Amino acid sequence: MRLLIQRFAPDGRVARTRWFGEGLVAAGLGFGVLAVIGLVLWTTSPFPDSGAGGALRVVAGLWLLAHGTELVRAETLSGVPAPIGLTPLLLTALPCWLLHRAVRVALIGERNPAVGPRAAAWVSAGYLLPAAPAVLYTLGGPISARPLSALAVMPLLTVVVTGASAVAVLGWPAPWPDPYRLAAAGRAALAGTAAVCGAGALLAAGALVLHADTAQRTFGQLSGPWSGRFAVLLLGLALAPNAAVWAAAYGLGPGFTLGAGSVIAPLGLAGTGTEGAEPRLPAFPLLAMAPGGVGDGWAVWATAAVVPVVGVGVLAWFTARGAVRSGSGCAATALTALLAALGCGLTLGGLAALAGGPLGTLALAEFGPDPVLTGAAAAGWGALAGVPLSLLLRVWQLRTVSPWEAVAGRLRRRRAEPLVEEGARSAGAAERDGAPEDPAHKGRRPERRGRRWWRRRAGEEHPLHTTISRLRRRLRSGPEPVDTPPPAGVPRTPDMPFDQETDLSPLRDTARER
Repeated sequence: MRLLIQRFAPDGRVARTRWFGEGLVAAGLGFGVLAVIGLVLWTTSPFPDSGAGGALRVVAGLWLLAHGTELVRAETLSGVPAPIGLTPLLLTALPCWLLHRAVRVALIGERNPAVGPRAAAWVSAGYLLPAAPAVLYTLGGPISARPLSALAVMPLLTVVVTGASAVAVLGWPAPWPDPYRLAAAGRAALAGTAAVCGAGALLAAGALVLHADTAQRTFGQLSGPWSGRFAVLLLGLALAPNAAVWAAAYGLGPGFTLGAGSVIAPLGLAGTGTEGAEPRLPAFPLLAMAPGGVGDGWAVWATAAVVPVVGVGVLAWFTARGAVRSGSGCAATALTALLAALGCGLTLGGLAALAGGPLGTLALAEFGPDPVLTGAAAAGWGALAGVPLSLLLRVWQLRTVSPWEAVAGRLRRRRAEPLVEEGARSAGAAERDGAPEDPAHKGRRPERRGRRWWRRRAGEEHPLHTTISRLRRRLRSGPEPVDTPPPAGVPRTPDMPFDQETDLSPLRDTARER
């Protein structure tokens, strides 16, 4: 691709054409990976009625769904089209990584941060070029995409990912007032978001282990053939990051929705379904992690509190470390922590918007966490607890001697005290016996007898290293000269070097006689 661009593109447009081509290649790779998986599942299915064209339409719908586009499923039991707006985040990770890779490859050799936005715009244009044909191709299949949703969500996700990748590669452009502070706040925000999602993943995994019997029973009820069960397993893996975001929203406080009018939060199951009872969930293994009943015990509160505690701790640690390295003061550290809290709230709000959405009509018209409440809760935790904790960690990291070093030194002194007492007792015994005390050894730790080969004094070379060095010197200097006796008639002068003016007439006379 790059060779063709350099061969046929004009001289002034090589860079822009190359950036456009990188985005086009990234879109093709993302669609190709999903196409391979979809065609493999279609060929192994016992009922391949729709043909290869229908399978490719489903693949195109999944590719659009991975970017946040809402789909519509026409074939339902009730005959009413059912919307699908819940995005599997594992599928979203693939186009995000491909876009980041395309921007990074497009900016190879660039050093000017002002080039980053232009490269990101051209990569986004190349990536969005196949979107319109994909939307039109899905309109005749069993799962079609809504054009307005694709027009609104897909360009937004693409531009955000490419812009963030350009900033990560080249840095902030010049108009920004303080790029170093923004970079430090961005790193702290990403670290805090990752910590919150990681704690949510552990919380979801623990809940799924507690309800393992229900998950196993529903897994066997969904499909009989092994190809269908494999498809259910792939769907569960694709929705595993969604479960982490749901659990993170649960730990932050707002909770998540598993049906219209119901909210699952640390306070318990609030609200009711459409018929005045708890919502009836579909039989899916991943939904077995949902807690039931009222959770007002201290164990529930302590388990849910792990999510904000871990997130705030990681955010404050990264903020304080960046402040210490850059030499920022208290006011700059507090401002960086506030920016990091705001960034963490925006990121978690976006993830909650992608992780939730409708899965059908009536009870499943609302599903997942509320993005506004989840983002506000994350920003509130970061602002209220992250700012003071960042200041405390900054003061702690600026200490000359850390508490760990102080504890280690105290332990070393405690271990050395018995040896010093033993040396003092031996010195006292020597004085009582009348032996004079050597002032050079006064107050020193008595040396241990039988010192091992691995216990060497400071500056002492290892015996093996000494042997190797000696062998290297011998090899470099060559073989040692052999002391051969001089010919007959030449006086032996070992203390004088050979001189060209030496009289060699006796040696010539001897050679003539022979």
